[in-house]
Amino acid sequence: MNATQTIPEAYYKRHVFFCLNERKNGEECCAQHRAQQAFDRCKLKVNEAGMAGPGQVRVNKAGCLDRCAAGPVAVVYPEGVWYSYVDDQDIDEIVAAHLIGGKIVERLLTPPNVGR
Repeated sequence: MNATQTIPEAYYKRHVFFCLNERKNGEECCAQHRAQQAFDRCKLKVNEAGMAGPGQVRVNKAGCLDRCAAGPVAVVYPEGVWYSYVDDQDIDEIVAAHLIGGKIVERLLTPPNVGR
């Protein structure tokens, strides 16, 4: 891209990826901590809010995001904000505050140094 080109508008305003990885060898993974249910809840809440689709919010499944020790995790782009969540109320708060309201939910932020 040269100096005269501009970055095109994003297809989605925000894109959320939920780690749904399941390790067969018994190692800790997000799938052991209700990650699928959290993904389903997030999709439901985004749809109910009328925020799904182009120009709005997309909620996607992901394989291992390599933050297992903080799991279950989800990441919101374009901000690159990582969340560790526990229950439906956490997901509801992420949807209402961040995806709809644009405000990061500080209490749910994944510690920056926690990886696999």
